[in-house]
Amino acid sequence: MRDVLDRVGDKWSVLIMAMLGTGPRRYTELRRSIDGISQRMLTLTLRSLERDGLVTRTVTPTSPPRVDYDLTAAGRTLSREVGALIDWAEQHREYIATARRTYDER
Repeated sequence: MRDVLDRVGDKWSVLIMAMLGTGPRRYTELRRSIDGISQRMLTLTLRSLERDGLVTRTVTPTSPPRVDYDLTAAGRTLSREVGALIDWAEQHREYIATARRTYDER
């Protein structure tokens, strides 16, 4: 179980799953939309999610090639759970920041 939780619980996987939860995205869309992710890390994370059966990769032979990513059925079920986690984080961001400041001041 730990290997699955390690994959789906890392920060880049969570953000990618959330973005793909709204529909298929091109590689370049993902890269522009995820602040702080390097091209290498995006590629590695997408490959891992594809290997785990959570994401599909479709290459359209154009010049340059178009690469789209989408969630599988299993990926969509996980995306809903990830979305709830992101919603919670957004709702409690200020609370966490305040708690950290209080703790650090002690």
